[in-house]
Amino acid sequence: MSLAARHLEASGIPTVVFGCARDIVEYCGVPRFVFTDFPLGNPTGRPWDVPMQRDIVGIGLDLLETATAPITVTTPYEWSPDHSWKAKCFTKERPFLSVDASQRWLKSKDAYRRVKAEGAV
Repeated sequence: MSLAARHLEASGIPTVVFGCARDIVEYCGVPRFVFTDFPLGNPTGRPWDVPMQRDIVGIGLDLLETATAPITVTTPYEWSPDHSWKAKCFTKERPFLSVDASQRWLKSKDAYRRVKAEGAV
């Protein structure tokens, strides 16, 4: 997404990137970035929390309208007061998935590794 935003910006189309992986997005050098410190895949808020999602998208639209220099804006929201979710997100066990979903995820990950090793990717 960051590279697409940079291409659009180079063509004169302003962009705002919403993300949860601050280090990666900032490394790519996007000009306007809305960072939400949530698990990956949730950059615009918790699932089904429409007021939060509207607010975060509003932050991005305001940023699009007002930013005059490259900037990262951090949203004021927390996934939960307990930050232990951060450690759980990067474990092999994938505690946020059901047992079946976790097994499917690991199976597809192994399949990708095999395909990549064969040079097909």
